[in-house]
This record gives sequence, C-alpha cells and structure tokens, in this order.
Amino acid sequence: MEWLQTIAVVLDSTVRLSVPLICAAMAGLWSERAGVVDIGLEGKMLIAAFAAAVAALVTGSAWAGLGAGIAASVLFSLLHGFASITWRGNQIVSGVAINMLAVGLTAILGNAWYGQGGRTPALEGAARFGDVRLPFGPWAREHVPVLGLLYDEVVSGHGAPAYLALAAVIATAWVLKRTRFGLRIRAVGENPAAVDTAGISVAGLRYAAVAIGGLLCGLGGTYLAVAQSAGFIPQMTAGRGFIALAAVIFANWRAWPAFGACLLFGVLDALAIRLQGVTLPGIGLVPVEAIQALPYVMTIVLLAGFIGKATPPKASGLPYVKER
Repeated sequence: MEWLQTIAVVLDSTVRLSVPLICAAMAGLWSERAGVVDIGLEGKMLIAAFAAAVAALVTGSAWAGLGAGIAASVLFSLLHGFASITWRGNQIVSGVAINMLAVGLTAILGNAWYGQGGRTPALEGAARFGDVRLPFGPWAREHVPVLGLLYDEVVSGHGAPAYLALAAVIATAWVLKRTRFGLRIRAVGENPAAVDTAGISVAGLRYAAVAIGGLLCGLGGTYLAVAQSAGFIPQMTAGRGFIALAAVIFANWRAWPAFGACLLFGVLDALAIRLQGVTLPGIGLVPVEAIQALPYVMTIVLLAGFIGKATPPKASGLPYVKER
C-alpha cells in the first residue's frame, strides 16, 4: 500500500497546485471568447492574493478575504476593459500594464504597511480556509480501502475555493455552450458586427466577460494566499497566469480540455516537488533547479507545438469599431 499512498499524495498535491491555474484558465477563456486578449491574468491573481490576505488579516475571516480578493481583481479587470474596450487600446499593452501595476503596487503597499519586505503577517485560524472533509470518507475506507484512500486524500480535504473552482469549470462549460448568454459571448468574439446589427451591445457583453474573468482570477488569487499559503508573498503567482494562458491555447479555447491541461501542469509541479533530492536510476541526483523548471519547460513545449494549430476567436485582440 506504500505505492498507493505515494500516488495519493502526488494526486492530492496535483489538485492543490492546479486550483489557481484552473481559475485563471477559466478567466482567460471567458475574456478571450468575447474577443478580449487577457495576458493580465497574472497581475489580477497577484492583486487578488494581496487584497485577500490583507482583508483576512484585518477581519479574521477567510470569506471576507475572498470578497476583497474578488473585488480587487474585478476592479483591475474593469480597468483593462476600460483601456481595451472603451478606448480601444492595444490589449497586449494593457495586459502588460496590469501585470506591472500589480507587482509594483503589492510590493510598495505590503512593505509600507507591514515592513516585512512586501509580505503580510501569517494568517491563522478562521483567517485561512481550512480543509473541508466530504462525507463517505470513513465508510469508503472501511468497505473499499483503495478507493477510500484515494477519495479521502484526493477528492476530500481541500479548501472551499478548490470546490468553487471545479464548479466554475462546470458552469463555464455549460454556460458558454448551452445558454443564450454564452452564445452571445461566443458570437461577440467571432463576429461583433453581426452582434451589433442584432441590437445587442458589443461593449456590454465584453465588459461582462471581462468582469467574470476578474471574479475567477480573484478566486484563484485568494486560494493562493488564504488557502494554499498562510499569507501574501511578493510575486507569489510565479508565472501561473501565463501557464494558464498556455493551457487555454493548448485546449483551443474550450473549458474541459483547458481543465485537463491545468491538471497536467499540476502533475508536473507535484512531481517536481516530490522528486527534489531523489536519486533517479541511471541519472543520479537531478539538480533542484532542473526539476522546478519542468512546468515552465512544458509550457514552452506546448506553445511551440500547438500555437500554430490553435484557432482563437476571430475578433480576439481586435478592437470593435462600429460601422456607420
């Protein structure tokens, strides 16, 4: 059973490490399906993590932190929308500006308020999301030990934002494919002129998609600071926003394949942690830096192999100019 315990631990780490990627990937999916390129996922998650940690520290409530994280991320999303939708600015430049603003603002405010190099003090008790133990775990362990172990270690025992992230994947896949609102979002990313001809606000739909993306980035950033960690650390997103964007491209802008791609990155990250200090047969001791680079190397490989084959929404990255 030792090998099964090892597999369960790796899968448990995979789920925990995948949650921020899943949230950011769903956020990018909403935004880009509406025709707005969003490389500011990294910055929105970072500002959400900072706001969530500060609010949780002040109020002593992880849920208050979640609300503050979502609010901060949505605010940055609307800022991106104002620049790229209302003023029809370059969406890439706006996204880069969002990332730079988040990095600088969190570092300056964190150091000014707490004097710990940009960190926030450690969160304790109700200020952090605890693990949620789902029912049937003890029963499954007693009657089906193998499945019970996997259920108890992998499915159960995660913070509330992890289950909200899974719900976000289900909702995103269903709304974009099965509802009128989702059809309009997809239409605005493919042919905004036709949507405008039908008397539907192109700008309104794009703002709605960008705001939903901000909500999801807020969920992912909050999970990083208030569930996975015990406070905010400068640049703690560590490229996850860009990895999530790579997952969206690899999945050809579809929800469930993007979810699977995020789990793949999570597995690599979990293995990188597990393999540190381990001597591999025929290879020897692999440098820690090489193992930690695995998820980023995979990002480059996937982008190099699929960037030319992926088909983004036709209006993605193009400002909509209303014809007179």
